[in-house]
Formats: sequence, C-alpha cells, structure tokens
Amino acid sequence: MRADPAAVPATQSAIGVPNFRKYIIALFTLTLGIQIQGTVVGWQIYDLTHDALALGLVGLAEALPAISMSLFAGHVADTHDRRRVALMSLVVLVACAIALWVLANPTVAGQSLVAPSRVRAIYGVIVVSGLARAFLQPARQALSAELIPRHLFGNSITWRTGSWQMAAVLGPALGGLLYAVGGSTLAYAVDAVLVCAAAMILTSVRHRSPVRADSGESARRSITGGLRFVFAEPILLSALTLDLFSVLFGGATALLPVFAAEILGAGPKALGVLRAAPAVGALLASLALARWSPFARTGRNLLVAVTGFGACAIGFGLSKSLPLSIILLATGGAFDTVSVVIRGLMLQARTPEALLGRVSAVNQIFTGSSNEIGAFESGLTARWWGAVTSVVVGGCATLAVVATVAWRVPSLRALRQVKTERAHD
Repeated sequence: MRADPAAVPATQSAIGVPNFRKYIIALFTLTLGIQIQGTVVGWQIYDLTHDALALGLVGLAEALPAISMSLFAGHVADTHDRRRVALMSLVVLVACAIALWVLANPTVAGQSLVAPSRVRAIYGVIVVSGLARAFLQPARQALSAELIPRHLFGNSITWRTGSWQMAAVLGPALGGLLYAVGGSTLAYAVDAVLVCAAAMILTSVRHRSPVRADSGESARRSITGGLRFVFAEPILLSALTLDLFSVLFGGATALLPVFAAEILGAGPKALGVLRAAPAVGALLASLALARWSPFARTGRNLLVAVTGFGACAIGFGLSKSLPLSIILLATGGAFDTVSVVIRGLMLQARTPEALLGRVSAVNQIFTGSSNEIGAFESGLTARWWGAVTSVVVGGCATLAVVATVAWRVPSLRALRQVKTERAHD
C-alpha cells in the first residue's frame, strides 16, 4: 500500500513526509550501529587470531547465509506486513549485538572462554546476524516505497543512499574511537543501543502493509517470482548486471592496504584516508543529487556513471600520487552513488508493488555477491599479476561490460525519464 496522497503533506522532498522521515532516521541509526559492529568485529577477530584469513571469513560468515536466504526473505516481505518483518529482524540484530557485548568479556556465565572458542562463538553470532539482515533488507526497501507517493520515489532513494553513506563515513571512525576508549565492550554496548533505538524509531512509523490477495501461486513459484520478473525485464536485468560486474571487476577496496604500503609509500593513516575517500565522494554526490536530478536521461546517465567508475579504477591503479589516488577514489564513489540512485529508482518504479520485496531480494543477491566475490577476485588476480595490473585490468573489464550492455540492450541506452506514476501490476 503506497502512501495515501490525502494523508501526505504537500512537499517536493520525501523527507517532508513524517513516516519516511522516521524511516530515514531509523536507517541512519541502524547503519551506524552495524558499521561500528563491523569495524570492531574485524579488530577483535584479528586480535584473537592474528590471521588475515580469519578476517575474510567474517565477511563470508555474514554474506553466505544472507545470500542463501534472500529469495525466501523476499517472499516473506511480499506476503506479510513489511514493517513487522523489519521490526522482528531488528530484534534479532539487537540480540546479536548483546551477544557480542557478552563475548567481549573474558568470562561468560562464570566460565573462561579460550580464544578459539570465543572466535567460533563470534562467527556463530555473525551467521545469525547475516540471516536477520537477509530478512531486513527486502522488507525495509519495499516498506520505503509504501511510505511516500510515487512522484517522490527518486528523491526518497537519494535520501536513503545519502543517509547510508553518511553512516558509512561516521561508523568506522566512531567504532575505532569507542574501541580506543573502552575496548570492544564499550563499542558493542553502543552498537546494541543504536540498533535498539532504530527498532524503537521504526515502531513509531504508523503504517501497515495491505493484506494482499492470494495469488494462488505455490510457495516455490512465489519465492522465485522476483527472479522471473527481473529476467523478463531487460532494462532491470541490464542495470543489475552493470552493478554486479562493475563491483566485481572495478572495486579496489580489498587491495587498498597493498597500495598504501607498497605503491604509494604511505602508512596506516593514509590507508584510513583511502578507505574513507569513496564514502566521502558518495556522500557529496548524494547531497548534490538531493538538489539535481539525474533522471532526465536515465539510461545514458547510468551508463556514464558506470563508465566513470571504471575509468576511476584504471586511474587509481596507475596513480603513484597519494592526493591523486584519494581524488580518484572519491570520484569513483560519487559515480557509484549516481549508479545506485538510478538503479534504485528503476527497481522501485518499474516493479509491481506486490513484488517489491522479492525483487529487492534479487538486488541484494546481485550486490551482496559482487562485493564479497569481488574482494576475492581482487586478491586472487593481485596474487597472479600484481595489485596494479589487477586493478587496471578490472577497470578495463568494467568498461567492456558497459560497452556490451549498451550494445546488447538498446532500450536501456534509449531510456529517458523513468515513469513513476504507476508500475504495472
């Protein structure tokens, strides 16, 4: 159920809609807590194991259950009250944060836990967290479309992306500060408080998803409904393909320590700046997009944005200057944000409301697998060819994917304004 126009105040910005404003505050608060948790978990695992592989396993422990459950989670989001599904997922995430806080103490229930046991327990909590986020993601993304009128879809996605990026910039820094002041115990306590606050804010959103008519589909057919819809829509499929392969080939994040230490001749402080640069660029782009719309020639702008992302990756791989590398990473982050906003509007506007959860789940599979597998691909090719060649070849592969999609899907290239007045049902 989309927002009732009669119940929504006249506004040109989605943030002027009270329920959506609460949603954005909850999203920012939740993301801040998750970013703190991710930062501290990595440091804690490395402190306990001194094994770089253990850090990679943290990502897989969360990504694999999330990806494997995504289609079913999308089905749940489309057959139940989306706000309630999101709240139940947040309750599980609060429990996970509390469990990590307990495990941060040397003793649990009066019994001392040796390092290997604590590491296994932390991995177990991360797996449960990944499952909860699998259900949270499609439910909250579909919920956002119900809170606002359709003509504000584009602006709402800009606000969603910008709030996430701001939390992505602040979260790791805050996590590091909390860890330095009070160790993992303090950091996990703040994480638990933030996630709990997000749940309470979302509870104040006065909205219920409509009761949807029984389509008569079997559960198996309903679960795969999002996949069937995406593969029947060339424009949506091509947009997801661009995102999948641009991140898979063009991402350089996993290799930043190598570039900071061996290629740019900088230290750990420079590594922190390099890691923050894409998020800073993305945040600035989000602020710009809140004022200037990229949707006049949607298809062309999407192709240009992904092309710019690939070109920045090539430039970064060839750069020997730290300031230039920072600028290229920030510019790449800005291009990536334009791509994310355009793709988000296309998914939200072209997808029937009853399928929003399942299509969001498909999007989660594409984006989640590209991030995790992309990091693995970068490390593997860097071992074969060296870090510079790995990043440059990846950027060139991204440009090749853009050219292929532009050639094979002319409807995307020709797409102008995305119609938001009503998606077909």
